[in-house]
Amino acid sequence: MYFELLVMAWRNLMRRKRRTNITAVSIGFAVFLAITFTGMGDDSYKNMINTSVKLGFGHVTVQASDFHLRPTADKYLRDVNKLYEEIVGQPGIEHAATRIITGGLVASAHKQVGGMLMGINVAQETPDINLFQQAIVAGRWLAPEDSRVAIIGVGMADKLNINLGKKLVYTITDVDGEIVSDVVRVVGIFDTGMLELDQGQVLLPLRFLQHTLNYKNDQATLIGIYIEDHREAEQIRDSLNESIIVPDGEILSWQQSQSELAGMINVDRGSNQILQGLVGLLVAAGIMNTMLMSVLERTKEFGVLLAIGMSPIKLVYLVLWESIWLGLLGLMLGIMICIPWYYYMDRVGIDFSQLMGENASVAGVAIDPVIHLKLYPETVTTILVGVFLFTLLASLYPAIRAGRILPLEALKEL
Repeated sequence: MYFELLVMAWRNLMRRKRRTNITAVSIGFAVFLAITFTGMGDDSYKNMINTSVKLGFGHVTVQASDFHLRPTADKYLRDVNKLYEEIVGQPGIEHAATRIITGGLVASAHKQVGGMLMGINVAQETPDINLFQQAIVAGRWLAPEDSRVAIIGVGMADKLNINLGKKLVYTITDVDGEIVSDVVRVVGIFDTGMLELDQGQVLLPLRFLQHTLNYKNDQATLIGIYIEDHREAEQIRDSLNESIIVPDGEILSWQQSQSELAGMINVDRGSNQILQGLVGLLVAAGIMNTMLMSVLERTKEFGVLLAIGMSPIKLVYLVLWESIWLGLLGLMLGIMICIPWYYYMDRVGIDFSQLMGENASVAGVAIDPVIHLKLYPETVTTILVGVFLFTLLASLYPAIRAGRILPLEALKEL
């Protein structure tokens, strides 16, 4: 009997092909919009997060307590070499790097500016985890044997009016609260495209900055940890908290160490979901209107079915099966539209550089002006299931109304 209802529901839809096609197109368009908005958002978020973590803190950060809130030299990790060895052996971790980050003044013979100094262990750094190494435009990257050398941004080079080979003086506060200075020679210049970084960042060898700050060789401010999927940062953080002990330190995910970026992403994602929900409601209203009109047009027909023995519950099932068929048609159409669209957007994308301008950034992180689509399998499943449920829920009232038709009243209209 239920197979007969399924076949009957399909035939009922085909009786009004134009109406069925229009409704299926609206469902497919809803899928297209959801895929597009979600894919663009996920791609932008992924790029911003991966760019941000390459600036120093990583997807997960092992740091001195509250260092990200007030980064001063007296907040540092002890036994960082031992910690590093324990961290890189943990599952799910692809890279890790020991770093020192501190603020100070940077001066040339012409001028001085405020800046952030980052000491890096060259042996642990790769272009995959260090944005500055990717962005070298003049000179060279740091070498393991380097000592009194530095790499600066193009903005700082312009401000201080210095070039490769010139001397640079930096002044910072050491671990004991004393003001100390040292001289380095510029061996490289980077250009990240982010104005604040290019004007205010200085890279130094880790051992040399340790000596200036009066740190020991096994002391640093943080260890940046890098993983394949940024969405697993909190899971990795919790796993590390269970497996390693950090004296006078803490382990943070990127959502905690870079809370401004995380907050912006949450607000934008929430706005995107509200917009998609409104589109879904509009599509659901259209589906409900279509199904309700179909039920009202067939009042006499339903009365006859009830009079010859069909139960009201089976009549409800009949209308619901029609909505299921309609939802499946709409989903198939949406998938057919989205496959070539996703292929194009994944490989080519849309260039918004003329609208965004140069050096566009959010929360201090550069935005890629070429928009692509990035979809995760669970996201696609959620979208398809969500649209299908919207279709089914929109048909509940017409189906219930069909089941409440009284045979005698319906037959009176014949």
